[in-house]
Amino acid sequence: MVKILFLEDEPTIREVLTEYMQLKQYQVTTAEDGDAAIRLLNNQSFDLAVLDIMVPGKSGLEVLEHIRSIKPDMAAIMLTAIDDEPTQVRAFNLYADDYVVKPVSPIILLKRIETILRRTSSFHKTQTKTTGLYLNEEAYQAFYNNDSLLLTLSEYLLLQTLKKEPNRVFTREQLILKIFNEDYIGNDRIIDAHVKNLRKKLPVNYIRTVIGVGYQYTEETT
Repeated sequence: MVKILFLEDEPTIREVLTEYMQLKQYQVTTAEDGDAAIRLLNNQSFDLAVLDIMVPGKSGLEVLEHIRSIKPDMAAIMLTAIDDEPTQVRAFNLYADDYVVKPVSPIILLKRIETILRRTSSFHKTQTKTTGLYLNEEAYQAFYNNDSLLLTLSEYLLLQTLKKEPNRVFTREQLILKIFNEDYIGNDRIIDAHVKNLRKKLPVNYIRTVIGVGYQYTEETT
């Protein structure tokens, strides 16, 4: 059974979303503040964390930072009313798999959880030996010479979008629509943050900046 840590201090939201997650047969453990969440993480194993940011004690971002220090591969979704760009950038820099702005439909949240779990549960299933860059679309994972690049969901979708149409130049707005559909609220420079993180993880720089336009995927690496 999938185990989820749910950090949320607002009782009604916590109860409603917990009930929906349990209906999907997820085992949900709740925490009302960041300090309690960290204690749970230190003593239990979870497959995914759903984290509010503005909570008593340690913030959701601090909890995410703790997760990355003790279990780097653990999936995490930020679920928060904060929709400003700097907070979103900080969350993605800490390798959050998704950033969901409240209010959110419980069904949409469940779909996002399902997508991320499908990727993480398939993480070790790709055994085919490959050379160079390879994308496993079923697992939502990228590999280089058969080694996982450990991309977040947003980073994977960005790389997938660029790689599917090599040499095409995408604007930031087009990439946002491909990755977030119409759910994203904020500055289009979030794409720059994802590209920066991708370049750190890619052994070879496949992503070229086209000044004044956007980005493209090219095999003519630099």
